Amino acid sequence: MRAAGEGAGTGLKDPSIRRSLALFRAFLHEQDDPETCYSLLARDAADQVEAYSGAVEGRTVVDVGGGSGYFTQEFRRRGANAYLFEPDVRELGPKPPDSAVVADGYLLPLASGVADVCFSSNVLEHVADPQTFLSEMVRVTRPDGLIYVSFTNWLSPWGGHEWAPWHYFGAERARARYRRRTGKTAKHTLGENLFAVHIGTTLRQVRARDDVTVVAARSRYWPFLASAVTKTPVLREFATWNLLLILRRCPP
Repeated sequence: MRAAGEGAGTGLKDPSIRRSLALFRAFLHEQDDPETCYSLLARDAADQVEAYSGAVEGRTVVDVGGGSGYFTQEFRRRGANAYLFEPDVRELGPKPPDSAVVADGYLLPLASGVADVCFSSNVLEHVADPQTFLSEMVRVTRPDGLIYVSFTNWLSPWGGHEWAPWHYFGAERARARYRRRTGKTAKHTLGENLFAVHIGTTLRQVRARDDVTVVAARSRYWPFLASAVTKTPVLREFATWNLLLILRRCPP
């Protein structure tokens, strides 16, 4: 049981303009105040999971690629048995959650069907083979369990990450501009640790699978018509910003 006041949600309606503005303001301070930014994002993501799965208390949650563990810690505050699997030891930071495991999302060191919820926030655009990554998330999720996947699509205004929105004019040009402006080498390189993932392609691939059903496909952050925006070809590639997929594992 979580103590009173622990693991409290954001209290923000999803979707809503108020919520979107709160998340956007926090994101603007990601570099200088990551604690506030990612703690709010973690509470918001946990709210979304519970909206589809019910309370996570007592359930097993697998956080794939969760970096320094904000999401894992939030799920634990809500009473979940949450475990972090992160491939890059540098992303874990100086104080990763207890029992964090350095592991590749393509090959998780877990038995099949152990997770009630398999969770991945903003990781899919950083893997070269998204379908294999998704297949591994599905494998470790129990039948009727929930799979939460969100990613920043390439043609969204944030698709180039730290060198967005100049990625619209070419990745190398955008990286060069970032270096001139900041004096630093960009963290992300297209084709190495950032990949052009698209909404339409991803939706077609997921809907073609026979091991999951799509519960929701919507913009993660859009303040209104969050599901409608993903249904319009071409427009969705620019307007979705970040696709949230809620999938349910089919019984064998």
